Amino acid sequence: MTRSRFSLALAAALVVALTGSACGSATPSPTVAPDTGGSTAIGAVATATPDPNAGGSDATASLGTDPTTWLCKPGLADNPCAGNLDATSVDAAGHTTPLPATPAADPPIDCFYVYPTVSHQSTVNANLTIDKEERSVAIAQAAQLSKVCRVYAPMYRQLTLAAIQKPGQINLNSALTAYGDVQSAFQNYMARYNNGRGIVFVGHSQGAMMLTGLLRTQVDPQPSARAQLVSAILAGGNVEVPIGKNVGGDFANIPACSSSIQTGCVVAWSSFDSTPPAKALFGRAATALRPFGGSSDGLQVLCVNPAAPAGGTATLEPYFPTTGLTSFLGNAAPKLPGSAPFVTYPDQFSAHCMTSGGASWLQIDKLGGTLNVKSVVGKVSAPTWGLHLIDVSLAMGNIVDLIRSESASFH
Repeated sequence: MTRSRFSLALAAALVVALTGSACGSATPSPTVAPDTGGSTAIGAVATATPDPNAGGSDATASLGTDPTTWLCKPGLADNPCAGNLDATSVDAAGHTTPLPATPAADPPIDCFYVYPTVSHQSTVNANLTIDKEERSVAIAQAAQLSKVCRVYAPMYRQLTLAAIQKPGQINLNSALTAYGDVQSAFQNYMARYNNGRGIVFVGHSQGAMMLTGLLRTQVDPQPSARAQLVSAILAGGNVEVPIGKNVGGDFANIPACSSSIQTGCVVAWSSFDSTPPAKALFGRAATALRPFGGSSDGLQVLCVNPAAPAGGTATLEPYFPTTGLTSFLGNAAPKLPGSAPFVTYPDQFSAHCMTSGGASWLQIDKLGGTLNVKSVVGKVSAPTWGLHLIDVSLAMGNIVDLIRSESASFH
């Protein structure tokens, strides 16, 4: 299949996947960036145009005005993925301790982050206006990443919550519009800002599905592109592999990560605190939202524990923002303690991957302490979703630690 045909197939499958559930200025005419399929290899594009933030702006200036609307980008005014990262640490007894933190001054790698379904706009596709929902989820899922990488997060005309609640409105063009924005933003990032740096792809839910498609077309087929892949961290996106295998399925060449120092690999999971029910939308290949359609025969949803990629049980480091949770969790969002922008709950939850009865998932177990995850998601999530809404927040500290370890290994 040609890459342009693949983009169409991806978009058609996204329609099927993203309309399979109902969860909780004028829009520009839909366009799709030309699918180059990386006809210029990632490394070649990167070295051709230096990063303007590191000098060498002449080549970049020749590209003209940046066409991407950036939610997060180094040097961006009012950047939600940078700023005050201080947290309040709450131990199992409820005692609080200040935990100061700052973004890395000169991180050696980049993170390319794509946010999940959060738009409350009434149209099928969101426009490129940065609303409070995108800002809030970027703070929750991407700000902490700035401890270890430069964070680039494009706005894209995603399929909105309103569209998913009325899936009959969604068509092929709607999905192409969303995916086309992500692909175009990535190609623009490579041309203007990457300059040969290693990349961690980070996405959740619809964002993870978009990145799975991007990786399939722009990275997986090309050795030169894979050489820049630090890792792909894809939560709640139903990445699939052949049963019992660590490569194949969605990616022909990118394997599942099996240690915290492995690079060029993928970490993916779906969080549940009990066995996913028979019709779970995540964790079960037979019933999951599947962005690439096709048969689930012989496949399983990949689970790699972000707290322990080598396997086994490990303690989680959840991070939640103390404000803005209601923007994407609704009125179920709890009031969290402390005056810092974040709160973390160390040693109160553990996680391990489980495979049973056709399901594979990240099992979340409570070890004690004050945070009740059901109080966070219970009012806005069905049993078939599990802990999907907080897939990232539950392991945010572990994700940062993992990227730090991978980055050191990469260099």
